[in-house]
Amino acid sequence: MRPPYLLLDIDGVLIPFPDEHGSTPATHARHDVVPTGWSTDNPVIIWLDPDHGRLLMDVIRTGLVTPVWCTSWRQDAAALIGPLLGLPNLPYIDLPRPRITTSHPNGYLWKRDHVDDWLGDAPVVWIDDDFTDLDYAWATERTAKGMPTLLVQPGPHQGLQPEHLTDLTTWVLQLPAAHAA
Repeated sequence: MRPPYLLLDIDGVLIPFPDEHGSTPATHARHDVVPTGWSTDNPVIIWLDPDHGRLLMDVIRTGLVTPVWCTSWRQDAAALIGPLLGLPNLPYIDLPRPRITTSHPNGYLWKRDHVDDWLGDAPVVWIDDDFTDLDYAWATERTAKGMPTLLVQPGPHQGLQPEHLTDLTTWVLQLPAAHAA
C-alpha cells in the first residue's frame, strides 16, 4: 500500500475563523495576501500560526504521508500560504468553483465528490473543518473497502492543533504499509 495522501484545507484549519467577538487565537500572526485575480489595492487579511509550518514539516519529513492542498485557495495555497509557513511547494487538487450557497449542498462537504474521484483507491488523511456525518460515513465505507480513510476535523475557530497531527501520525503508523517502509 502506498503512503496515504495528507489532504490539507486552509480556511478553518490553518486560517481560523474569528470567534463571536471577532478574535482569532493569540498564536496567529496577521498577513496581507493577494490571491489570484485580486487587486493589490485590496489584499485579503489572514491569520496564520507560524508554528503550523514546523508541525506540518515534522509530519511531512517522516515520509509517511504525501501532502496535497485540498482547498478553495487552489494554486494560491502553494503560492501564498505555504511560503508564509515555510512549507515546500505542495501540489493541490484543482477543485471546481461551484455556484453553491452552502458548503453541504448534498448534505456532505462539497469537495468530497471531487476528492473521491481524485483519490481513486488511495488511502488518505483529510484535514478539514467542515465535515458532516455523511462524510464520516463515506470514510468508514472507504476504509471497509480497503482504502484507509481518516477525517480530522479541527474546530473552525481554533484551527489545527498539535494533537491532530499526533493523532494522524499514530493512525498512519498503524497502517500495514507503514510497517513495510
